[in-house]
Amino acid sequence: MLFPSIPPQPRRAFTLIELLVVIAIIAVLVGLLLPAVQKVRESSMRTNCQNNLKQLGLATHNYANANANSLPPITCSTGAPIYGNYQGGILITLLPYIEQQMLFDIAMKNTGNTWDGAGPVVNGNYVRCAPIKSYQCQSDPTMNLAGWSQNQIGGWMGSSYAGNFQVMGTVRSGGNSDAPQYRLGNIPGGSSNIILFSEQYAATTTNGTACGNLWAYPGIDWGWQWHPVFAQNRSGWAADLLPQAAGQTKATADKRTVQSGHSVIQVCLGDGSIRGVNPAVSQTTWTAVVMPGSGSPGADW
Repeated sequence: MLFPSIPPQPRRAFTLIELLVVIAIIAVLVGLLLPAVQKVRESSMRTNCQNNLKQLGLATHNYANANANSLPPITCSTGAPIYGNYQGGILITLLPYIEQQMLFDIAMKNTGNTWDGAGPVVNGNYVRCAPIKSYQCQSDPTMNLAGWSQNQIGGWMGSSYAGNFQVMGTVRSGGNSDAPQYRLGNIPGGSSNIILFSEQYAATTTNGTACGNLWAYPGIDWGWQWHPVFAQNRSGWAADLLPQAAGQTKATADKRTVQSGHSVIQVCLGDGSIRGVNPAVSQTTWTAVVMPGSGSPGADW
């Protein structure tokens, strides 16, 4: 028995309205997911930053254990053999304690110019051009992806962290070394309420002058505007200038204080713990946690 053939039905295409509805749904889903993705990404970068600061804290404690409980000096120089008799800043000194012994040995091939070592020996560049991941925060908007400070691209690699001058660099001792006046166990007020390291942008501007945070910079009297340090008053800057709120750029970030690419400023305390500080912290509390012996932190700590 023959059945009548059914003529093929024409394929129905999307109408323009249906296509627009699908696009609108996809856009809504992306809009809902994007904040969550950004939140996870920022959480990951904040955790990475905390780990970097934790490494600095552990490095400082290991340095102290190896050096009669002394804190590492903000700067040391030739003429101060007690601190190594070389010219270099605190982040040079801590290299062996963050698994960078080889780079430290290269730097020590020229103790008068540790930032250059014995010449271009690190991937064809100088020591100061070596990227140190432990010194870089992924949320620092003033550091490019390679690790350069935006004010020193091609010259010096940047750091997103700086040492507290009021704890590790307040006394001149031999040559031009800025030696710590405290040991790890005798910081007034206790080590758990004093900041050792804080976030600080790799590139800043102070009074219209380009500045930066360069990990291999020697400091001493070269120019504090490039040394990885905060709360420095050797050059007449205010030691307890309040931190800056989030959202700074290299044009608005002030080298005299600290800032962060996160919503809070992350710091490493003397006991090695990591803490987030609200940029709106009171002057009383900030002074207390930056300058030993200046009082107790307030309720906003």
